[in-house]
Amino acid sequence: MDAFPAFYPLSGATVAIAGSGEAAEAKARLFAGSPATIRRLEGEAALKPESYAGAILAFIASPDDAFAETAAGAARAANVPVNVVDRPGLCDFTTPAVIDRGEVVAAIGTGGASPMLATLLRHDIETRVPEGAGRVAALFASLQDEVRKALPEPHRRRAFLRAALTSPAAEAAMRGDQARASQLLRAALERDEPGAGMVQFIDARGPADLLTLRAARALASADVLACDAEAHAEVLALARRDAERTGPQAPERLAELAARGLRVARLVTGAAWRTELVRLAEAGVETEVLPIAV
Repeated sequence: MDAFPAFYPLSGATVAIAGSGEAAEAKARLFAGSPATIRRLEGEAALKPESYAGAILAFIASPDDAFAETAAGAARAANVPVNVVDRPGLCDFTTPAVIDRGEVVAAIGTGGASPMLATLLRHDIETRVPEGAGRVAALFASLQDEVRKALPEPHRRRAFLRAALTSPAAEAAMRGDQARASQLLRAALERDEPGAGMVQFIDARGPADLLTLRAARALASADVLACDAEAHAEVLALARRDAERTGPQAPERLAELAARGLRVARLVTGAAWRTELVRLAEAGVETEVLPIAV
Protein backbone atom coordinates (compact mmCIF):
# COMPACT_ATOMS: atom_id res chain seq x y z
CA MET A 1 0.00 0.00 0.00
CA ASP A 2 1.75 3.15 -1.22
CA ALA A 3 -0.82 5.55 0.23
CA PHE A 4 -3.09 5.28 3.27
CA PRO A 5 -6.77 6.06 2.57
CA ALA A 6 -8.60 8.03 5.25
CA PHE A 7 -12.03 9.66 5.61
CA TYR A 8 -12.46 13.13 7.08
CA PRO A 9 -15.78 13.85 8.85
CA LEU A 10 -17.39 16.84 7.12
CA SER A 11 -20.08 17.80 9.60
CA GLY A 12 -19.17 21.24 10.92
CA ALA A 13 -15.95 21.27 8.87
CA THR A 14 -14.61 23.87 6.45
CA VAL A 15 -12.95 23.04 3.13
CA ALA A 16 -10.99 25.74 1.29
CA ILE A 17 -10.89 25.86 -2.51
CA ALA A 18 -8.46 28.37 -4.01
CA GLY A 19 -8.48 29.44 -7.63
CA SER A 20 -11.11 29.67 -10.35
CA GLY A 21 -12.15 27.94 -13.52
CA GLU A 22 -13.48 24.46 -14.30
CA ALA A 23 -10.91 22.63 -12.15
CA ALA A 24 -11.93 24.64 -9.09
CA GLU A 25 -15.61 24.09 -9.87
CA ALA A 26 -15.00 20.34 -10.17
CA LYS A 27 -13.50 20.31 -6.66
CA ALA A 28 -16.48 22.25 -5.36
CA ARG A 29 -18.85 19.71 -6.92
CA LEU A 30 -17.15 16.97 -4.88
CA PHE A 31 -18.73 18.49 -1.79
CA ALA A 32 -22.18 19.23 -3.21
CA GLY A 33 -24.76 18.04 -0.70
CA SER A 34 -22.20 17.52 2.06
CA PRO A 35 -22.49 19.26 5.44
CA ALA A 36 -19.13 21.00 4.97
CA THR A 37 -18.76 24.75 4.57
CA ILE A 38 -16.92 25.56 1.33
CA ARG A 39 -14.62 28.58 1.51
CA ARG A 40 -13.83 29.89 -2.00
CA LEU A 41 -10.61 31.89 -2.29
CA GLU A 42 -9.33 33.89 -5.24
CA GLY A 43 -6.67 36.49 -5.93
CA GLU A 44 -4.56 37.82 -3.08
CA ALA A 45 -6.77 36.20 -0.43
CA ALA A 46 -5.70 32.76 -1.66
CA LEU A 47 -2.06 33.61 -0.97
CA LYS A 48 -2.47 34.43 2.72
CA PRO A 49 -2.18 31.77 5.46
CA GLU A 50 -4.96 33.37 7.51
CA SER A 51 -7.40 32.66 4.68
CA TYR A 52 -7.04 28.94 5.38
CA ALA A 53 -7.36 29.10 9.17
CA GLY A 54 -9.70 26.44 10.54
CA ALA A 55 -10.03 24.47 7.30
CA ILE A 56 -9.48 20.71 7.37
CA LEU A 57 -8.49 20.46 3.68
CA ALA A 58 -7.38 22.86 0.96
CA PHE A 59 -7.66 22.41 -2.80
CA ILE A 60 -5.68 24.65 -5.15
CA ALA A 61 -6.77 24.86 -8.79
CA SER A 62 -5.01 27.26 -11.14
CA PRO A 63 -3.05 27.12 -14.41
CA ASP A 64 -0.64 29.67 -12.92
CA ASP A 65 2.34 27.80 -11.43
CA ALA A 66 3.42 30.68 -9.22
CA PHE A 67 -0.10 31.14 -7.84
CA ALA A 68 -0.50 27.42 -7.16
CA GLU A 69 2.85 27.13 -5.38
CA THR A 70 2.31 30.24 -3.25
CA ALA A 71 -1.26 29.27 -2.34
CA ALA A 72 -0.13 25.76 -1.38
CA GLY A 73 2.56 27.26 0.85
CA ALA A 74 0.01 29.55 2.48
CA ALA A 75 -2.29 26.63 3.28
CA ARG A 76 0.57 24.61 4.75
CA ALA A 77 1.58 27.58 6.86
CA ALA A 78 -1.92 27.34 8.36
CA ASN A 79 -1.34 23.59 8.98
CA VAL A 80 -3.92 22.55 6.37
CA PRO A 81 -3.25 19.52 4.09
CA VAL A 82 -3.14 20.56 0.43
CA ASN A 83 -4.15 19.10 -2.91
CA VAL A 84 -2.94 21.00 -5.98
CA VAL A 85 -4.68 20.03 -9.22
CA ASP A 86 -2.36 18.44 -11.79
CA ARG A 87 0.74 19.03 -9.65
CA PRO A 88 1.35 15.85 -7.62
CA GLY A 89 4.69 17.18 -6.40
CA LEU A 90 2.88 19.94 -4.49
CA CYS A 91 0.23 17.63 -2.98
CA ASP A 92 -0.02 16.36 0.58
CA PHE A 93 -2.86 14.09 -0.57
CA THR A 94 -4.51 13.05 -3.82
CA THR A 95 -8.20 13.13 -4.67
CA PRO A 96 -9.73 9.68 -5.31
CA ALA A 97 -12.60 8.76 -7.57
CA VAL A 98 -15.57 8.77 -5.19
CA ILE A 99 -18.73 6.67 -4.99
CA ASP A 100 -21.22 8.61 -2.87
CA ARG A 101 -24.14 6.77 -1.28
CA GLY A 102 -24.61 9.11 1.66
CA GLU A 103 -23.43 7.23 4.74
CA VAL A 104 -21.61 4.78 2.45
CA VAL A 105 -18.64 6.28 0.62
CA ALA A 106 -16.14 4.33 -1.46
CA ALA A 107 -12.96 5.80 -2.92
CA ILE A 108 -10.53 4.50 -5.54
CA GLY A 109 -7.12 6.09 -5.73
CA THR A 110 -4.01 5.60 -7.84
CA GLY A 111 -1.76 8.05 -6.00
CA GLY A 112 -2.29 10.52 -8.83
CA ALA A 113 -0.65 8.17 -11.33
CA SER A 114 -3.77 7.42 -13.38
CA PRO A 115 -6.98 9.34 -12.55
CA MET A 116 -8.62 7.82 -15.65
CA LEU A 117 -8.07 4.28 -14.33
CA ALA A 118 -9.55 5.31 -10.96
CA THR A 119 -12.60 6.70 -12.76
CA LEU A 120 -13.10 3.52 -14.79
CA LEU A 121 -12.86 1.40 -11.64
CA ARG A 122 -15.32 3.71 -9.91
CA HIS A 123 -17.91 3.18 -12.65
CA ASP A 124 -17.43 -0.59 -12.38
CA ILE A 125 -17.84 -0.65 -8.59
CA GLU A 126 -20.64 1.94 -8.56
CA THR A 127 -22.99 -0.44 -10.37
CA ARG A 128 -22.55 -2.94 -7.53
CA VAL A 129 -23.34 -0.55 -4.68
CA PRO A 130 -27.14 -0.19 -4.31
CA GLU A 131 -28.52 3.33 -4.22
CA GLY A 132 -30.08 2.59 -0.82
CA ALA A 133 -26.85 1.37 0.79
CA GLY A 134 -26.36 4.70 2.52
CA ARG A 135 -29.80 4.44 4.13
CA VAL A 136 -28.91 1.01 5.53
CA ALA A 137 -25.71 2.44 6.99
CA ALA A 138 -27.69 5.34 8.46
CA LEU A 139 -30.06 2.83 10.09
CA PHE A 140 -27.17 1.02 11.76
CA ALA A 141 -25.61 4.32 12.84
CA SER A 142 -28.86 5.47 14.47
CA LEU A 143 -29.06 2.31 16.61
CA GLN A 144 -25.32 1.83 17.12
CA ASP A 145 -25.36 2.60 20.85
CA GLU A 146 -28.36 0.35 21.44
CA VAL A 147 -26.72 -2.55 19.60
CA ARG A 148 -23.43 -2.10 21.49
CA LYS A 149 -25.23 -2.03 24.84
CA ALA A 150 -27.35 -5.09 24.05
CA LEU A 151 -24.47 -7.06 22.51
CA PRO A 152 -21.19 -6.06 24.20
CA GLU A 153 -19.31 -9.09 22.86
CA PRO A 154 -17.81 -8.13 19.47
CA HIS A 155 -18.37 -11.50 17.81
CA ARG A 156 -22.05 -11.59 18.82
CA ARG A 157 -22.49 -8.03 17.61
CA ARG A 158 -20.89 -8.86 14.27
CA ALA A 159 -23.11 -11.92 13.89
CA PHE A 160 -26.24 -9.86 14.58
CA LEU A 161 -25.27 -7.11 12.15
CA ARG A 162 -24.23 -9.64 9.51
CA ALA A 163 -27.72 -11.18 9.66
CA ALA A 164 -29.35 -7.74 9.79
CA LEU A 165 -27.80 -6.77 6.45
CA THR A 166 -30.18 -9.14 4.66
CA SER A 167 -33.11 -8.75 7.03
CA PRO A 168 -36.51 -7.07 6.58
CA ALA A 169 -35.09 -4.09 8.49
CA ALA A 170 -32.43 -3.54 5.82
CA GLU A 171 -35.01 -3.99 3.06
CA ALA A 172 -37.19 -1.30 4.65
CA ALA A 173 -34.21 1.05 4.88
CA MET A 174 -33.39 0.41 1.21
CA ARG A 175 -36.93 1.54 0.36
CA GLY A 176 -36.46 4.69 2.43
CA ASP A 177 -38.85 3.69 5.25
CA GLN A 178 -36.48 4.48 8.10
CA ALA A 179 -39.17 4.43 10.80
CA ARG A 180 -40.23 0.89 9.88
CA ALA A 181 -36.59 -0.14 9.52
CA SER A 182 -35.76 1.06 13.03
CA GLN A 183 -38.80 -0.74 14.45
CA LEU A 184 -37.82 -4.01 12.78
CA LEU A 185 -34.16 -3.77 13.82
CA ARG A 186 -35.09 -3.09 17.45
CA ALA A 187 -37.45 -6.07 17.42
CA ALA A 188 -34.69 -8.29 16.04
CA LEU A 189 -32.32 -7.02 18.72
CA GLU A 190 -34.78 -7.84 21.50
CA ARG A 191 -35.18 -11.44 20.41
CA ASP A 192 -31.51 -12.02 19.54
CA GLU A 193 -29.94 -15.12 21.04
CA PRO A 194 -26.30 -16.18 20.76
CA GLY A 195 -26.09 -18.32 17.65
CA ALA A 196 -23.79 -21.25 17.16
CA GLY A 197 -20.56 -20.52 15.34
CA MET A 198 -19.16 -22.47 12.45
CA VAL A 199 -15.92 -23.57 10.82
CA GLN A 200 -15.41 -22.75 7.14
CA PHE A 201 -12.65 -24.54 5.26
CA ILE A 202 -11.02 -22.31 2.62
CA ASP A 203 -8.39 -23.26 0.07
CA ALA A 204 -5.54 -20.91 0.94
CA ARG A 205 -2.99 -22.02 -1.64
CA GLY A 206 -3.66 -18.83 -3.61
CA PRO A 207 -3.53 -16.63 -5.46
CA ALA A 208 -6.52 -14.73 -4.14
CA ASP A 209 -8.27 -14.36 -7.50
CA LEU A 210 -8.92 -18.12 -7.50
CA LEU A 211 -11.21 -17.81 -4.48
CA THR A 212 -14.96 -17.84 -4.95
CA LEU A 213 -16.93 -14.76 -3.89
CA ARG A 214 -18.43 -16.81 -1.05
CA ALA A 215 -14.95 -17.72 0.23
CA ALA A 216 -13.85 -14.08 0.07
CA ARG A 217 -16.91 -13.05 2.07
CA ALA A 218 -16.21 -15.77 4.64
CA LEU A 219 -12.70 -14.39 5.10
CA ALA A 220 -14.04 -10.88 5.50
CA SER A 221 -16.43 -11.93 8.28
CA ALA A 222 -14.32 -14.51 10.16
CA ASP A 223 -13.59 -13.92 13.83
CA VAL A 224 -10.66 -16.36 13.90
CA LEU A 225 -8.24 -17.50 11.20
CA ALA A 226 -6.67 -20.93 11.75
CA CYS A 227 -4.00 -21.01 9.06
CA ASP A 228 -1.67 -23.59 7.62
CA ALA A 229 1.87 -22.21 7.51
CA GLU A 230 1.85 -22.14 3.69
CA ALA A 231 -1.32 -20.01 3.42
CA HIS A 232 -0.87 -17.53 0.57
CA ALA A 233 -0.29 -13.90 1.60
CA GLU A 234 -2.89 -12.65 -0.91
CA VAL A 235 -5.54 -14.87 0.67
CA LEU A 236 -4.64 -13.70 4.17
CA ALA A 237 -4.90 -10.09 3.01
CA LEU A 238 -8.64 -10.55 2.35
CA ALA A 239 -9.38 -11.22 6.03
CA ARG A 240 -10.35 -8.59 8.57
CA ARG A 241 -7.27 -6.95 10.09
CA ASP A 242 -8.58 -7.42 13.62
CA ALA A 243 -9.43 -11.13 13.25
CA GLU A 244 -7.50 -13.39 15.63
CA ARG A 245 -4.84 -15.37 13.74
CA THR A 246 -3.46 -18.74 14.81
CA GLY A 247 -1.83 -21.78 13.28
CA PRO A 248 -3.65 -25.10 12.72
CA GLN A 249 -5.75 -26.13 15.72
CA ALA A 250 -6.97 -29.49 16.97
CA PRO A 251 -10.60 -30.24 16.04
CA GLU A 252 -11.50 -30.00 19.74
CA ARG A 253 -10.20 -26.43 19.83
CA LEU A 254 -12.05 -25.52 16.64
CA ALA A 255 -15.23 -26.98 18.14
CA GLU A 256 -14.69 -24.93 21.29
CA LEU A 257 -14.38 -21.71 19.28
CA ALA A 258 -17.52 -22.50 17.31
CA ALA A 259 -19.40 -23.28 20.53
CA ARG A 260 -18.64 -19.73 21.66
CA GLY A 261 -20.46 -18.45 18.59
CA LEU A 262 -17.31 -17.57 16.65
CA ARG A 263 -16.86 -17.93 12.91
CA VAL A 264 -13.61 -19.74 12.20
CA ALA A 265 -11.94 -19.63 8.80
CA ARG A 266 -9.74 -22.74 8.51
CA LEU A 267 -7.23 -21.80 5.80
CA VAL A 268 -5.77 -25.01 4.43
CA THR A 269 -3.08 -25.90 1.91
CA GLY A 270 -2.88 -29.69 2.32
CA ALA A 271 -5.17 -32.70 2.77
CA ALA A 272 -5.25 -32.99 6.59
CA TRP A 273 -8.38 -30.85 6.72
CA ARG A 274 -10.51 -33.82 5.66
CA THR A 275 -9.88 -35.56 8.98
CA GLU A 276 -10.70 -32.32 10.84
CA LEU A 277 -13.95 -32.02 8.88
CA VAL A 278 -15.05 -35.54 9.87
CA ARG A 279 -14.26 -35.01 13.54
CA LEU A 280 -16.07 -31.66 13.63
CA ALA A 281 -19.12 -33.24 12.02
CA GLU A 282 -19.05 -35.99 14.64
CA ALA A 283 -18.98 -33.27 17.31
CA GLY A 284 -22.04 -31.60 15.79
CA VAL A 285 -20.21 -28.48 14.66
CA GLU A 286 -21.58 -26.67 11.62
CA THR A 287 -19.01 -26.68 8.84
CA GLU A 288 -18.73 -25.49 5.26
CA VAL A 289 -16.22 -26.27 2.51
CA LEU A 290 -15.64 -23.35 0.14
CA PRO A 291 -14.68 -25.28 -2.21
CA ILE A 292 -11.37 -27.10 -1.98
CA ALA A 293 -9.75 -29.36 -4.55
CA VAL A 294 -6.63 -30.79 -2.94
